[in-house]
Amino acid sequence: MKATEANLLTFLQKSPQFAIPIYQRNYSWTAIQCRQLWSDLLRAGRSTAIKAHFIGAVVYVKRGQDNVVAQEPLMVIDGQQRLTTGTLLIAALAKHFEIKGHAELLEAFSAKKLRNYYLLNPYEEGERHYKLILSDTDKNTWLAIINGTPLPADASLRIIENYELFQGLIEAHQAELEAICQGLAKLVIVDVSLDRSQDNPQLIFESMNSTGLELSQADLIRNYILMGLEPKLQTELYMAYWRPMEKAFGQTGYGVHFDPFMRHYLTAKTGEIPNVREVYTAFKAFSASFKDDIKSLVADIHGYATHYCAMALGAENDAALKQAFHDLRELKVDVAYPFLLDIYHDFKQGCLTADEVLTITRWVESYVFRRAICAIPTNSLNKTFAALSRTLQKEHYLESVKAAFLMLPSYRRFPADEEFRRDIKRRDLYNFRSRSYWLRRLENHGRKEPVVVEDYSIEHILPQNEALSPQWQAELGSDWSRIHQTWLHTLGNLTLTGYNSEYSDHAFAFKRDQITSRDGKKIGFKFSALNLNDGLGQLEKWDEAAIEARAERLATEALKVWNAPKLPADVLAAYGSCVTKMTQHYTVSDHPHLVSGPMRALFEGLRQAVLALDPCVSEDYLKLYVAYKAETNFVDVVPQSKRLLLVLNVNIGDIEDPKGMCRDISSIGRWGNGNVEVGLSSHDQLPYVTGLIRQAFDLQMGSLEA
Repeated sequence: MKATEANLLTFLQKSPQFAIPIYQRNYSWTAIQCRQLWSDLLRAGRSTAIKAHFIGAVVYVKRGQDNVVAQEPLMVIDGQQRLTTGTLLIAALAKHFEIKGHAELLEAFSAKKLRNYYLLNPYEEGERHYKLILSDTDKNTWLAIINGTPLPADASLRIIENYELFQGLIEAHQAELEAICQGLAKLVIVDVSLDRSQDNPQLIFESMNSTGLELSQADLIRNYILMGLEPKLQTELYMAYWRPMEKAFGQTGYGVHFDPFMRHYLTAKTGEIPNVREVYTAFKAFSASFKDDIKSLVADIHGYATHYCAMALGAENDAALKQAFHDLRELKVDVAYPFLLDIYHDFKQGCLTADEVLTITRWVESYVFRRAICAIPTNSLNKTFAALSRTLQKEHYLESVKAAFLMLPSYRRFPADEEFRRDIKRRDLYNFRSRSYWLRRLENHGRKEPVVVEDYSIEHILPQNEALSPQWQAELGSDWSRIHQTWLHTLGNLTLTGYNSEYSDHAFAFKRDQITSRDGKKIGFKFSALNLNDGLGQLEKWDEAAIEARAERLATEALKVWNAPKLPADVLAAYGSCVTKMTQHYTVSDHPHLVSGPMRALFEGLRQAVLALDPCVSEDYLKLYVAYKAETNFVDVVPQSKRLLLVLNVNIGDIEDPKGMCRDISSIGRWGNGNVEVGLSSHDQLPYVTGLIRQAFDLQMGSLEA
């Protein structure tokens, strides 16, 4: 490696040609970075005290060995963003001089010299005519700007936006053209030349501390896959797989969506969820264990990316599936994508029909929505979906998906119909985060011509105004304040209308059939064509009984919209027996110290305290200890003659123990799961020890955050 300080203009003038290899990311600087460069340039140009302004490094490697007759382009490893932006600025300045004719004032920066020194190789032809050749996404747009020809149909938005930005800035600072040129002449880079026979471009690329826009995980992954390949294979894989992925995600979408896609892909493939900031590291580990060749790996990524675009970016062609995926996006169920990627992949392999994929997708939607309505914490959803497909018996695909959902433990449960029915009637749905989603789904269920819910407003039949009119108070009865507070934002009192301002706080009878629009049209509930307003026109009054009755009717409808999978008890039991693999079951009678004696009562007090921590806690009697689980064991109880030995599934540094009862057992043998031991020998110690157990439980639940 050779690193030398170099003036940017001299660097460009003396170089034969720079090429951006296909594995590099597309040009991605925004107006923010361009304006910063402009500000720095102008500041340097205005001040005689500033001799130079450093803008970063340009790292390049020669594609092959040069000779006098044919010099190969310099392949840019790092610095393409600042190099491209610098040439865009030069091109905009050259264009300004061509139009305005300032060459006589600034002869060294005439349009002709700017173009022939820094943008073109004037005596070369074809692509060799240009100082800079960008990657496929940006190349044609850049060449059109340099040549003054019409832009391509799929023009690079960033190239155009930043070129026009520089044109505007130059126009706005015409009075300071000399300062602009002086500033441009003061731009300095570090010229870093790599020797392919001695330097590892990938390692250098990873270690570069760029002053520009931070590389995404996807950029690093693409470079990792393609950089070390022979040019022919590199081009083949890029054009056949990677470039189509970039197009599928779109110019603006690629930078936004590819990183999360890769995280979901790795989760689907490994069952492990990579840290958001360590997707690249996880990918390198995955690719090292991939059993097939690099072409198969890139093809696999391309296939799953196509699945992801269908689900997450609206590219699905099947109308029913497209709508189901849209509903998931509105509900913000990103954590389900690893599971759905597997499902969709099996669909494309012929293992499932489109209708079966639709059914499974709707179960995913129901699962997430029901849990939200029932206020079940979301902190286990990502791990649930990461592992779900691995529990399936694909010879009975749809049935095993049902079983997988129905066998989820309590804190991961698929809420049953009665639980969902009960909670959806009482839940504050007006302030629910996906309000437009549930209204649309309820309104349009069974409709062949869906209603555009966004054209309507949500209407409180019983008004929100705390100062209810005497007429409303009389209709509700003497307990009107409680009724208003209890039912205002709930399912039974909410509906849709296109005439929210006309309805206002009017009495129910007026809203029902007397209200009219400005043109005299009757617009009360009685005349509404919306499904949500069915039955309102036949009611005599709107009181607590009416609200509860409507809530019951809509809750019944909600069970159809967000339906749960169902299996006969014997079939589900058969799946359960497969899961447990005939594990031997133990009871309290298998532990002699718990059958009788002083530890019996102490254990009963302990188990009640532990089970009371959360409804999700389960109890499992094993041969040598009793396990209490949420995600996994958080405390195991080993019965002894004079004490209960508790093993907490935490590290000693993670637990707060002012009394010093805990002991670090991470380096010694023990029964149970965990690294911390504490003894419980009396009822007086129970509250304190329960607090220690709660810490272990809370740490486990906190680690499950989605």
